[in-house]
Amino acid sequence: MREYKHLLLANKAWAAERLEENPDYFARQMAGQQPEFLWIGCSDSRVAPDQLTNTEPGGMFMHRNIANLIHPGDQNLMSVVQFAVEVLKVGHIIVCGHYGCGGIQAALDGGVQGHVHDWLAIARDVIDSHRDELDTIPAEQRANRLVELNVRDQLLALAKTDVVQRAFTGGQPLELHGWVYDLRDGLLKPLMEIDATTPLGTVPTPDKVLV
Repeated sequence: MREYKHLLLANKAWAAERLEENPDYFARQMAGQQPEFLWIGCSDSRVAPDQLTNTEPGGMFMHRNIANLIHPGDQNLMSVVQFAVEVLKVGHIIVCGHYGCGGIQAALDGGVQGHVHDWLAIARDVIDSHRDELDTIPAEQRANRLVELNVRDQLLALAKTDVVQRAFTGGQPLELHGWVYDLRDGLLKPLMEIDATTPLGTVPTPDKVLV
């Protein structure tokens, strides 16, 4: 196990390396941020958005929570979305789930208590909405299919929020993307997209990406 002091030493090495490569690196960071993307993903420590997309600091605004859920009443999430859309003017919002998600598995299995149980209420709603399909899938594949369905439903919920709707109706360029990250091969798999022209009442369930 790495002690916390190792993190501080690694930080010093990283900062020194950046300065060696570009003496103006941190001065440029101080000038402000202009990210093109907002990433809404899972808190899982194995899914590091900037690393798996090779994005430099300043290129991606981020929000992460267990099972990448969209709670319209979550002031943390919605303030991030509002700032990204209305202030930073991002052109793309990515909702990214991942296969092997512990939060999704917990929503399926039950047995969790307290804050985690409360937080996963929306994931359980996704299960209820797609129960007919999920019940036909072998148990070992069910969680990963739910990951895909959850991305779909969370992207649709995001599209219906007041912030995104204002952007759509106001003509602001904005696209929403639903992706899944595969821990088995390190690849991102696009599932669906939503923009101002998408009729939200007819957003289809994505085809299975999981093999």
